[in-house]
Amino acid sequence: MLSELLPDVKWEKVIIATNETVYMTTISVIATFLLGIILGLLLFLTAKGNIWENKGLNSVIAAFVNIFRSIPFIILIILLIPFTKAIVGSMLGANAALPALIIGAAPFYARMVEIALREIDKGVIEAAKSMGAKTSTIIWKVLLPESLPALVSGITVTAIALVGYTAMAGVIGAGGLGNLAYLEGFQRSNSQVTLVATVLILIIVFVIQFIGDIVTSKIDKR
Repeated sequence: MLSELLPDVKWEKVIIATNETVYMTTISVIATFLLGIILGLLLFLTAKGNIWENKGLNSVIAAFVNIFRSIPFIILIILLIPFTKAIVGSMLGANAALPALIIGAAPFYARMVEIALREIDKGVIEAAKSMGAKTSTIIWKVLLPESLPALVSGITVTAIALVGYTAMAGVIGAGGLGNLAYLEGFQRSNSQVTLVATVLILIIVFVIQFIGDIVTSKIDKR
């Protein structure tokens, strides 16, 4: 049916490209979630008045986050070419996009984590400290559970942004639906391929948002 409606689309390539986009998005979201939480916790804990107050360390982490959050993604990919080649061995393929995807998205998510932690009632943290709770206990039993709905909402937004990043990465040979739309669609003036790639990216985004909304509603007890 689809082959009759869209005869200029090579569906084998579409399936491969879709799998590459899902792969890049999944791996980068997991890595971004972990790295972003670590950076966000450090930003929060080393800020003035918090447990690990350290102005110098906080400034260094904040500078790292601000710099990499501000660089346009397509420029970041180019800047990271030597680093990517060193750890992956190539600038082509889905794996080659992962370093730029993670380094580009983790600082963005770290700021969301920091904001989520700042919104926690200070009284809850002080109560845990007054009962002699260790820092690790405060992190695992207070900070993360209290901010979990906001953390899930944040990673949902970040995951959607990462889908867009994978499309940009595809333009310079990282594979995925962006690469398909550019090489098979734009360069060959094949609007059918571009349309299919766009629709599939939209479907992936809608699925991510749907899952994120469901998880957030389940864990939000307010």
